[in-house]
Amino acid sequence: MEIHATIPALRAALKARQRIVFVPTMGNLHAGHIALMRQARAHGDTVVASIFVNRLQFGPNEDFDKYPRTFAEDCRQLEAAGVDVLFAPTEADLYPEPQQYQVDPPEIQNQLEGEFRPGHFRGVATVVLKLFNIVQPEVALFGKKDYQQLMLLRNMTRQLALPIKIVGGETVRADDGLALSSRNGYLTAEERLEAPHLS
Repeated sequence: MEIHATIPALRAALKARQRIVFVPTMGNLHAGHIALMRQARAHGDTVVASIFVNRLQFGPNEDFDKYPRTFAEDCRQLEAAGVDVLFAPTEADLYPEPQQYQVDPPEIQNQLEGEFRPGHFRGVATVVLKLFNIVQPEVALFGKKDYQQLMLLRNMTRQLALPIKIVGGETVRADDGLALSSRNGYLTAEERLEAPHLS
C-alpha cells in the first residue's frame, strides 16, 4: 500500500491509475470501515482510502483534540483489506490557508443530528468536496450508519454535477446489535450495555 501525505504526491501516484474508488475516513478504523474497503474493490481497479480528522466538522465543545488517532493500526488494517493507496494529509497539507470557501448544504443540515451539531454538515460537505477534487474518483463509498450524511453527500454530488457515483455500504453491527462506531470507545461499561436499546 502506498501512503501519501501531500496533494501533489497523491495526484502523481494516481495519474496512471484506472477506475479509482474512494473511501474517506477519519481513521480509528473498525470492521464497518474495513467492509467498505472490501466492497470498494468491486467498483473499480484502484482503491484509495483517506485518513484525516477534519477540524471543520467539529463544534467548539466537541472532541476534535481527543478524537482517537490510531494511524499505525489503521494502516495495518487497510493494507490487509487490499487498499492500494492511502492519502493521509496533515492539516497544513489539506488546509494550507484558512478554508474560507465552504459548501453550505440546504436546510437538511440543521435537522436530526445537525440540530445538535451546528455547522457539522457544512464541514463534512466542504472536506468531502475538496477530497473529491484531489482524488478524482469514479465511485465513492460511505456507510449507511450515517444516513443523513450519505443523503447529503449524494445530493451534493448530483446537484454539483460531479462525475462520481455514491455507494452506500450496509451498517456493520456488534453481536448485540449496536452499530459499530469510532466513538463507541467513549462509552462506559454501563452505557455500552444500554446503547443497543437505542435505535
